[in-house]
Amino acid sequence: MRLFVIAFVLSLPATTAQAGTPPNAEAYPNRPIRIIVPNTAGSGMDNVTRMIGQGLTEAWGQQIVVDDRPGAAGLIGHETAAKAAPDGYTLLFSASSGAVINPLLGKVPYDQVRDFAPISLVVTSIQLLSSHPSVAATNVEELLALARSRPGQLNCASSGSGSSNHLACEMLKIMGHVDFVHVPFKGTVPQMIGVVSGQVQFAFASIPTTMTHVKAGKLRALAQGGPSRSRVLPDLPAMAETLPGFQALTWYALFVPRATPQAIVARLNAEVVKILADPALAQRLVNQGLDPAPGTPAELTAYMREETERFSRIIKLAGLKAAH
Repeated sequence: MRLFVIAFVLSLPATTAQAGTPPNAEAYPNRPIRIIVPNTAGSGMDNVTRMIGQGLTEAWGQQIVVDDRPGAAGLIGHETAAKAAPDGYTLLFSASSGAVINPLLGKVPYDQVRDFAPISLVVTSIQLLSSHPSVAATNVEELLALARSRPGQLNCASSGSGSSNHLACEMLKIMGHVDFVHVPFKGTVPQMIGVVSGQVQFAFASIPTTMTHVKAGKLRALAQGGPSRSRVLPDLPAMAETLPGFQALTWYALFVPRATPQAIVARLNAEVVKILADPALAQRLVNQGLDPAPGTPAELTAYMREETERFSRIIKLAGLKAAH
């Protein structure tokens, strides 16, 4: 009998291994989860992350800690997440800039494919072109005319070199055949302060970030960067109406360190998709000009390949080089 008991006990670890279940995967999550955001508090990325975090807290009963890590065009946040333990308790809320653009521009301290596993695309976000009220332009055509009359004298702000709104500035230069100066800031909030204060003349930024200042009379909305007019702002022209083919949008997605167990990745994906399918949350996002875009990890991987090709063309045409 004693030999039978010993043999039975020794067989348990092997049985668990054969089932392929990662340690503690069944109990996940059993403590707070951190989501790293490579942008400033109060930015569009930060706001959407908090919406997702609230949904996860309600579903799992665990605190979601939003850890804003701005600076170095998002490199600080990405590097921090890449070095985190692959246990499902550190997530990265990345954008097109950090996941695709920065690696195309030069050497970064992480590899988006090697270091991270995709969870899901979260939202796509149309960028609005806005200007300080002192700028003598009420639409894209007038802004281009002003820039042509003052070559190299106007400034376009971005949330950092290599950000999607930086590339929108470069697209405007190329497609509008104008010359102005790109001014990078360390995050979305400093970027918008720069435009609101009149330090820089215009910028591309998300609808919720921009419209807060437009409604307060501190900025003037000139156009939206989607291929067509947004449902939220049907009276505001699209950039493509003046510059056919122009597209300025960004996207946000969730990732985890690459070695995170697949069972945890699958659970995170299922919950994020469920959160974004909630009609009330989806409407909140749409009202802010954000389009919910949940999907599978494989779909996010394929989308990133497409975006890599698109941004590669813009970077080549603009002749951009790494600023880090």
